[in-house]
Amino acid sequence: MRYSRKARPGRVGGRIGGAGSVQDLEIPADGGTLPAYRAVPAAGSGPGVLVLHEAFGLVGQIREVCDRLAREGFVALAPDLFRGDRPSDLDAARTRAAALELDAVSADLEASINELLNDSTVEGARVGVVGFCLGGHLALLAASKSPRVAAAVDFYGFHPGLKIEFEAIQGSALVIHAELDEFIPAEVVDRLEQELEPLGPRATLIIQPGVGHAFMNDARPDRYDAVAAVEGWERMLAFLRAELE
Repeated sequence: MRYSRKARPGRVGGRIGGAGSVQDLEIPADGGTLPAYRAVPAAGSGPGVLVLHEAFGLVGQIREVCDRLAREGFVALAPDLFRGDRPSDLDAARTRAAALELDAVSADLEASINELLNDSTVEGARVGVVGFCLGGHLALLAASKSPRVAAAVDFYGFHPGLKIEFEAIQGSALVIHAELDEFIPAEVVDRLEQELEPLGPRATLIIQPGVGHAFMNDARPDRYDAVAAVEGWERMLAFLRAELE
């Protein structure tokens, strides 16, 4: 496993182009449907990336992540794992996240991967998964459950009720945690480092210095760090391109 206690200095950069098309849709899932948001690049096709939301649900900031990925040439799909629930505060978000059931969320992740790979705009036979907070942990879960996940990106993910079989991950993993994360104890990250060992060089763990939880979320100005967010975004893009293109 590759490990970095310090990230490289970041730089602020601009966004390019525009998404070719965006769509709200319903994914067939477990006898019903799963709401989702999809963004397709202007070129009309690209590698597929699943985007997994925080504990606040499929909010506008996650849709914007999909749009930005589309601008970079990826077909991005964000399933609404809360099926319309939008927790209004941190306590409600924690309660909603705690209510997730492993078998049900695993089925939703599998249905979302199926949707991507059955999409005519998606190139390749494997996908990437990117997640933030709750979604970060779920990105690793998806990688452990499906050999069709080539690349998983976990931004400061943790859910105490979800146990991951790391040795089952067949793809690569990029895990980025925050040095000053007040919600994820240091011992959790230390344990994660050990759990990633079976992946060898396919896993990279980075501790982003000087920032706290949710530093990537520009919709939360009290937590967002512009320089660290650009650094994280560029690392993620480089990783996805190396594994999917």
